[in-house]
Amino acid sequence: MPVQFKDYYETLGVSKTATQDEIRKAFRKLARQHHPDVAKEKDKKAAEAKFKEINEAYEVLSDPEKRKKYDTLGADWERGGAQPPPQWQHGFGGEGNGGTEFHFGGTGFSDFFEQFFGGMSGRRNPFGGGFAGQEISQRGQDIEADILVTIEEAMHGSKRQVSFRRSPHAKTETYNVRIPAGVHEDQRIRLAGQGGKGAHGGPAGDLYLRVKFAKHPDYRVEGNDLIHDLELKPWQAVLGCEVSIPTPEGKVKLKVPAGTQAGQRFRLKQRGLPKTASTRGDLYVMAEIDIPKTLTKQQRELWEKLRDAE
Repeated sequence: MPVQFKDYYETLGVSKTATQDEIRKAFRKLARQHHPDVAKEKDKKAAEAKFKEINEAYEVLSDPEKRKKYDTLGADWERGGAQPPPQWQHGFGGEGNGGTEFHFGGTGFSDFFEQFFGGMSGRRNPFGGGFAGQEISQRGQDIEADILVTIEEAMHGSKRQVSFRRSPHAKTETYNVRIPAGVHEDQRIRLAGQGGKGAHGGPAGDLYLRVKFAKHPDYRVEGNDLIHDLELKPWQAVLGCEVSIPTPEGKVKLKVPAGTQAGQRFRLKQRGLPKTASTRGDLYVMAEIDIPKTLTKQQRELWEKLRDAE
């Protein structure tokens, strides 16, 4: 089954020459607009689907290596009449999983992402079928795929329904997957015995879902800590101010002291992701100084007065 190409630039509404800052701003704007927690109740399903599309696009375009790979692939598709290269039309096969196609639903990633950027893989028993005339039981292959997990799910845990087909024409298998509170990036959730079938009486392999955190418009994740980038006007950094900071429990007030420097961090204890049942990481607010790119005549005169007052 051919894989549908995803135009990530169109998804974020940016040009192919967009800077990383432009891509980040476009993502934040769209993510806040379509985040399921802020969408109207009747629009929740549509908002969740759109949020996943935005996340997938940003996951690729915000990473220089993935973006370069994507741009190269895009050029190939344009030369081929907007069709993927022939080797990409055969599902999630290849040497790593014996050519078997795996199709997942409910993981939060499209087939295109999984096939080109994701962790879709399979591992077979490396030993062959034994000696001539002899059949040796073999354990089935383990199957791995990525699953997109939101910050909110990592905070509180959740249950997700994930579907799985071993080929385009195979019966769809559905699993209820429990995402535990405090789950970490790249942690694998194991579904024992749900992988490839064993051979000659051998046991089935396992199915693993590797956790990938959804990008959030307000936070970055570092281990159990959350990082919030706070844009300050130059006069706010110089004179100090009070600002509202988003946290997983809602907004809190933060006093920014006079003389704050770019890159300075402010720690909000126990506002991060769960470490244990009773402890959490912290939320760090990182100051960024927003230097104006253009000035009015009056603004320039004021800055010049500040310069001359030195």
